[in-house]
Amino acid sequence: MMTKFLFFSGKGGVGKTSLSSATAVMLANRGLKTLLVTTDPASNLGDVFHQSVGLLATPVAGVDNLFIQEIDSVESLRLYKERALAPLRELFPDDVVRSIEEKMSGPCTEEIATFDQFIDCMHRPEYDYVIFDTAPTGHTLRLLELPGSWSAHIEMSAEGTGQTCIGGVEALTASKEQYDQAVQALRDGECTQFVFVTRPDRIAIEEMMRSSQELQRLGMNKQMTIVNGVIPEEDRAHPYAARRWTVQSKYIAQIQSMFTGRIVEMPLYPDDVIGLGKIEEVGRDLDHVLAV
Repeated sequence: MMTKFLFFSGKGGVGKTSLSSATAVMLANRGLKTLLVTTDPASNLGDVFHQSVGLLATPVAGVDNLFIQEIDSVESLRLYKERALAPLRELFPDDVVRSIEEKMSGPCTEEIATFDQFIDCMHRPEYDYVIFDTAPTGHTLRLLELPGSWSAHIEMSAEGTGQTCIGGVEALTASKEQYDQAVQALRDGECTQFVFVTRPDRIAIEEMMRSSQELQRLGMNKQMTIVNGVIPEEDRAHPYAARRWTVQSKYIAQIQSMFTGRIVEMPLYPDDVIGLGKIEEVGRDLDHVLAV
């Protein structure tokens, strides 16, 4: 079975981590080996499962076939720089290596280092599914656009010192080829799906639609939306819930008129989605509506 990828994205606070975690548990309980990766520095993935999340894939206690991992930008940068500089230390004096290291201290290097770890998670053929709980949408889009913005920078640097702010031209060119292959996989609807999580409110929907259009511009067209936090039908008779539902239904209709992909609704739960028992409950609800 070819590894499949699910990317959960959306505005901060809409429930990406809860729903990506529930999806991961659902798939693992089907017997599918699943890796859940967070690229969001504000993620509470460890709190959801009541266990620590590290840079290496860690088994989730109580769930066979499920592993979790965190992509940390600071540690990713350290590993990336060390890998790039290690062969140079044997060839050049310390002052030259320090000069190169200074060039690699800009924000572009951190972005590429994070993308490097991101790509590593995509090259895991031992998993049936790799699920990404991503940072708020704008950061994710920037990450996915990176390989396409390198070419001119590489060509200019190759005519000069042979060094870029993100490493040597030769090594970077090889990396870019690998990254381009990964982006091709992201564009393949047979193996990759983008799942937008939104609340039925104006700001979240506007961000979701902008992101959907940006991904389409990048050739990533397999998309679906989960409208999270919908007032359950059995609660709508209550006066407050009825007023909330009146507003929500208007925004749900707006999503249906604008978004061309699949749309599913998830209810507003009375309790926080924390702990394995609650995650499994949400996973069972998702299993009825999520076509994965």
